[in-house]
Amino acid sequence: MEELSNKINNIKKRYRDIFLKTVDAIHARVEEIRPSGVEGDVFDKFEENSKGKQWQRAVLDMFENDICHEIYRKWNEILEYRKNFHCNGCATCCNLACSEFSPEELKEKAKNGDKFAAQFTKIFVPYNSVQEAEMIYPEYLKLLSDTLDEDVYFYHCPMLDDCKRCSAYENRPEICRVFPDNPLSILPESCGFYQWRLEVEPVALMLHSMVEIIDYYKQKIPILEERMARGQEDRL
Repeated sequence: MEELSNKINNIKKRYRDIFLKTVDAIHARVEEIRPSGVEGDVFDKFEENSKGKQWQRAVLDMFENDICHEIYRKWNEILEYRKNFHCNGCATCCNLACSEFSPEELKEKAKNGDKFAAQFTKIFVPYNSVQEAEMIYPEYLKLLSDTLDEDVYFYHCPMLDDCKRCSAYENRPEICRVFPDNPLSILPESCGFYQWRLEVEPVALMLHSMVEIIDYYKQKIPILEERMARGQEDRL
């Protein structure tokens, strides 16, 4: 339990350090395209057709057509590198799948067209109780209960045989074939993708921080807000 807690704390510290460096890097790129003579912050309100307004539009364009493309390209490289690693049959993901959604919520999402929820509900069966799931991986469940505020629901796949092998492996659904598709997932060391996660984690954390920071800029730069206000006025 202590080892798992240390891992989580180390990830949080690494992410904080990377986040702060990424803030500085993106701020520098924003400042690089600041027009001469423009004073103030990119989040300020500028007059229409002013250099400040042009700067704000240029920043949003840089995010959309430059940095976001970089993020997409690097993320695909991470997923491509995943192909060098393979499942070794530890069966943890089959025995202890978890979701923030209850079985009822997942079924409702599946009815509404959510592809992932539809596949998940066809495969996984909810445990009758947390105690039943805890027998599979008690350290992991304790860690989740200590670090998460929201409820987590646990599921298992009934297709495992007595040797912890998938009895429908050749016909397994897409969500099983691509797992883990998130390099920031917490994986046991027994998982065949554990080394992949370790190797790509720094880049994945950086990309995650870039997405968060860009979203912040988009929310705070008043151009989108002004466009929505004008749209409401036009409808009136």
